[in-house]
Amino acid sequence: MPRLSAMVCAHNEEGRLAACLERLRFADELVVVLDRCTDRSLEIARRYADRIVIGAFPLEGPRRTAGVEACTGDWIIEIDADEQVGVALAEEIRDVVNSAIEAAHFLIPVDNYVGGRLIRHGWGGSFGTSAVTRLYRRGVKSWKSERVHPGVKLAGPAGGRLVNPLVHHVDEDFSDMLRRLDRYTELRARDLVDKGRIPSLPSAAFRGVRRFWKCYVRRKGYKEGLWGVTIALMAGLFAFLSVVRARMMEDQHAEPCAAPSDRQAAE
Repeated sequence: MPRLSAMVCAHNEEGRLAACLERLRFADELVVVLDRCTDRSLEIARRYADRIVIGAFPLEGPRRTAGVEACTGDWIIEIDADEQVGVALAEEIRDVVNSAIEAAHFLIPVDNYVGGRLIRHGWGGSFGTSAVTRLYRRGVKSWKSERVHPGVKLAGPAGGRLVNPLVHHVDEDFSDMLRRLDRYTELRARDLVDKGRIPSLPSAAFRGVRRFWKCYVRRKGYKEGLWGVTIALMAGLFAFLSVVRARMMEDQHAEPCAAPSDRQAAE
């Protein structure tokens, strides 16, 4: 019978970690990766995990890779601490793993919550998603080097999309969403500076408008009222502000030290 590993990555998630791990007991083993945790996350993880990886992982890719390398199962279900697997999804995952299928990876739909509100429409860009590839055979998935939602590489045939959703507690409220925008744009700006390929401001503005349209119109964010407008704005601003912040970082690094004036030198 194929074995299933559940892998959870966490950074100071003592408020959410126990609820996340409790719902992963259906897996054959539970691996928890703790990234620079200074709260009670380690104490909580010890109550549930078969294996704990502790370290400092500034980049998301190496953090998730460390977790996958600690897994011993044939299949991996990859979960974040702000997500939960319901009973129906757990049963569906076990059915997929236990069946004699040739597929190597599956998409899982996501129910995204802001506070207690389920928001089904309008997610997109790097500010949210409606489905994620989180169930896969060990050795099938790898990550690129970006700081924010790095791109992934998948090997083997796709198995389609599961029916039951993963529950994702995205933000608590509007203020929490703004803090996330600030954090994400800073990290994305660092990626752009490191790569040395910072788009022009007109290009970034066009991309921001295009993302707003995609989230609000094509992905039907208008059905979510003010939340749909807000999410589309955040997706568009993420694209534009990341470039603005990258150019500011570049300017700060390029500025030479100011030479003292003749008068200051004389003094």
